[in-house]
Amino acid sequence: QVQLVESGGGLVQAGGSLRLACVVSGGAFSSYYMSWFRQAPGKEREFVAGISDGGVSTEYADSVTGRFTISRDNAKNTVYLQMNSLKPEDTAVYYCAAKFGLVGYTRHDNYNSWGRGTQVTVSS
Repeated sequence: QVQLVESGGGLVQAGGSLRLACVVSGGAFSSYYMSWFRQAPGKEREFVAGISDGGVSTEYADSVTGRFTISRDNAKNTVYLQMNSLKPEDTAVYYCAAKFGLVGYTRHDNYNSWGRGTQVTVSS
């Protein structure tokens, strides 16, 4: 059974940075398309960033382009999300998710496996 565990969330002031990590166990990590989603209170879960199995291709939501960077280390079964220039509207629970293939990567219902999430709070 695939397990995903996120870490690195916390409280930060606007303009600050955080680095999230997600460790995957029990599956073929190097074969997964990996993504970060987020969900704020009262809002739907939304795609933030995704990275292909080999790490060559990355995709970002418009709201985070230029501020966030997704990366992965297949030797460590870990995917990262470096978040810079954080804004109060980035406040949410951040989840990592895994799927096979690139098709439909922005839709949360296309993902097979999810972590429990890590809270990110950005104060103004």
